[in-house]
Amino acid sequence: MANVSRKNIYEIINERIFELLEKGQIPWQKPWISGEPANFVSKRPYRGINPFILISSGYSCPYWLSFKQVKGIGGRIKKGEKGFPVVFWKLVEKADQDSESGKRAVPFLRYYTVYNLEQTEGIIIPELPQRNFMPIAKAEKIIHHMPRAPTIKHKEPQAYYLPSQDLVNMPNANLFSSDEEYYSTLFHELTHATGHVSRLNRDELTKVTMYKSHDYSKEELVAEMGSAFLCGQCGITPKVIENQAAYIKSWLTQLQNNRKWLVYAAAQAQKAADFILGIDFENDQTDAQPLDTILNHNKSHLN
Repeated sequence: MANVSRKNIYEIINERIFELLEKGQIPWQKPWISGEPANFVSKRPYRGINPFILISSGYSCPYWLSFKQVKGIGGRIKKGEKGFPVVFWKLVEKADQDSESGKRAVPFLRYYTVYNLEQTEGIIIPELPQRNFMPIAKAEKIIHHMPRAPTIKHKEPQAYYLPSQDLVNMPNANLFSSDEEYYSTLFHELTHATGHVSRLNRDELTKVTMYKSHDYSKEELVAEMGSAFLCGQCGITPKVIENQAAYIKSWLTQLQNNRKWLVYAAAQAQKAADFILGIDFENDQTDAQPLDTILNHNKSHLN
């Protein structure tokens, strides 16, 4: 790493991502641990669309209960909590003169409301499987020396950047499948944060956009390319790049597989990575320096 220029690292990452994209989309999964949604009493997993509804709620605990089940095991719903719908088909008998029995079973879609265990009181929540998190020194240096960094919190089991509060939220590090995936996800959100009006003022972030719109998709490309570049600076790219390539592919599809958007995203991501590293390479010709030298240079500029 120390003998590879910063620009060459970007080029190497770009080439590797293009190679993976040529092979087709790689299945992408959320890199932090979350169990399959299931009923806490019966332990039966939910089926159909229900897992997607419940996973999107943002709770890390995989167990759910109806109001009646909560009361039945001596618990209660926390004040102000709202439940989530679980849908199912129920067969209802209707009169039918054409059938021998005079009746026929007709399926009707029904739903009932369930609550996550985290929305309850008086019930012991089983511990989620967790790893021992081992910080990666180079990644930690990048995060701690980012100029004008946003606030980073570990409040919810979701990863997102909130421009209105200039806030990055992350799941706890020990919930990730690997240390590398934690930093890859955090770099993704920090790249989003560089688009804030107080930093690079990137249109794709600052303009109000709808989910899966072109601007939203372009911003996601920028964020994942920025993450890939920063992972490359830390030497952790091989462990996360297939995940990143699959994520990039999913958003590139939203742009009708137009590869010019990937070139655009790479350019914007490079600016974002430069900002996070705290170096203006357009005015400071320190291109072939190792990461530790870059960060020391950055620190001297800040002092």
